[in-house]
Amino acid sequence: MKKILTLISLILIFATVLSFASCDLIGNDTAETPDTGAGDNTSDGGTADGTVDKSGAWANATYIQDTEFGNGSKTVQVEVEAEGQSITFTIKTDAETLGEALLAHGLIAGEQGAYGIYIKRVNGILADYNVDGTYWGFYKNGEMMMTGVDGVKISDGEHYELVKQK
Repeated sequence: MKKILTLISLILIFATVLSFASCDLIGNDTAETPDTGAGDNTSDGGTADGTVDKSGAWANATYIQDTEFGNGSKTVQVEVEAEGQSITFTIKTDAETLGEALLAHGLIAGEQGAYGIYIKRVNGILADYNVDGTYWGFYKNGEMMMTGVDGVKISDGEHYELVKQK
């Protein structure tokens, strides 16, 4: 009887570990995203055909050309730059914060912390300070923001940048 209880306990522990490993939370910065490369516009950096070169940091990018999302009453642009190449996401949203809008379209992933989400992936591109000393710099019209994306209330016509930096 004791062996059966031990076996059942081990199975329950294993099942619990598997369920935690498979949770899709904000902190899941390794989530696979489809590699569509689809979009409505051309890129403002990259190759001659209007896309970014899908190598280096861009090898795991979900989108490789400018893309539009949503149909809300506010329109914001988010430029994503890594390794000298960039694309722009145009997001039409009714979300209150930029973080809400980006998360709604699966454009960012990271870890929830005391000051909001710490972005580790943008468009599938990893920047992890603990791994390689890189991070995502957050700017509005070229000026560094002093708050995170989930603390920024958005208005129609705004332009933001997420830049992979070292």
